[in-house]
Amino acid sequence: MNLKRNGFEVLEAGDGHEALRILQTVPDIDLALLDVMVPGIDGFEVCRRIRETNERLGIIFLTAKVQEQDKVYALSVGADDHVSKPFSPTELIARIQSLLRRVNVHRETAAKVTFQSGPFSLDLISKQFKKQNEAIELTPTEFSLIQFFLEKENTPLSRDVLLDHVWGKEYMGDPKIVDVNIRRLRQKIENNPSEPEYLQTVWGHGYKWKGREQ
Repeated sequence: MNLKRNGFEVLEAGDGHEALRILQTVPDIDLALLDVMVPGIDGFEVCRRIRETNERLGIIFLTAKVQEQDKVYALSVGADDHVSKPFSPTELIARIQSLLRRVNVHRETAAKVTFQSGPFSLDLISKQFKKQNEAIELTPTEFSLIQFFLEKENTPLSRDVLLDHVWGKEYMGDPKIVDVNIRRLRQKIENNPSEPEYLQTVWGHGYKWKGREQ
């Protein structure tokens, strides 16, 4: 009801299997709200299956669970954000709008539309990220992070700066969402994720994209 009042077109699924059927049959869905505790297959499994074929769909988890491992696990299987119950409709709408800005970043005009760094290239028009000309599928949040790192190549970026730029200054969730997304990115782009060559940790400060020094 609150989503519709704010201008969103909403499709509702009664269980995990129905959610997957909707996503397969209805084109141009921008975002999925997933509850962890749903009938049939749980929200985590729905998210995993979505990410097997679709990295561009925005995904937010709604969960009554407060355990830290549940939040981290939701992000590790491909979610972009999570909102813990109880939450206000205003908070949920703000999270959705923030994520949709990342989903639709390719519709916005940018002064620079392509980036090149070592074996990597990023195209804001086609929304493609490649390593040695091989496409790497990124979620909307991962794409926004990579874009910001390439814009600020060789510049250490704190967790707060990354949160403000990618999730928005209004974001009130767990700041560790940054670290989980960094780990996911390293799994996708690094030759050895445990010893990152490109997406490096700057101890005591944050992270930076290691490009060619000026």
